[in-house]
Amino acid sequence: MARPTGTNATNQIVMTWADGAQGLNHEQLMLMTSTDGGASFNGPITVPLATGDRPYYTAPAISPNGTDAYITYNAFTTPSRNDTSSPRGLVGVILHADVTAGTIGAFGTVARGAVGDPRASSQNNLTAEFLGDYVYTAATRAGAVGVWNDVRNAADCPALDAWRLSLRTGTSVPRPAPQADCPATFGNSDIFGAAVSDPTP
Repeated sequence: MARPTGTNATNQIVMTWADGAQGLNHEQLMLMTSTDGGASFNGPITVPLATGDRPYYTAPAISPNGTDAYITYNAFTTPSRNDTSSPRGLVGVILHADVTAGTIGAFGTVARGAVGDPRASSQNNLTAEFLGDYVYTAATRAGAVGVWNDVRNAADCPALDAWRLSLRTGTSVPRPAPQADCPATFGNSDIFGAAVSDPTP
């Protein structure tokens, strides 16, 4: 809504989510929208993503005057792994689509982060990776800001990879001490963001 009077606001609602109904490694980003205050919704529709992107968190926003929709999402860029030794990819992306009379057009990429390896993230107890739901989008009439989980600055730790796998297989691998046994930037996961302008003002 346009503050303080709501002038030009369309009251359109946009919802997105990561959907696994098609099975592992076929995850999709789905979208629904309402133009009547949530009494009914159109969709869901699949939002096309870059080849290989497997979304797991998404966050939409619509401009106050209802002319532009944005989605920020986190995605794995590699297939699901059954081991901890194979490299993985993680990326953050912002998409944009024009909205005409409530109809959302085709989405295009307006920002794409650097790919990092999510194995380099960690829960406090070290037993697993940790990528929280820190994915948000805020839109204005002129553009948007999106934030996402990012591990571009984090380094994988092979000793910890081996220990994490041992927790699943029951093998005996000593628990590593990250400050002694891992690269200095292990665990350096961040929240990155980008401010983007409306590409079709």
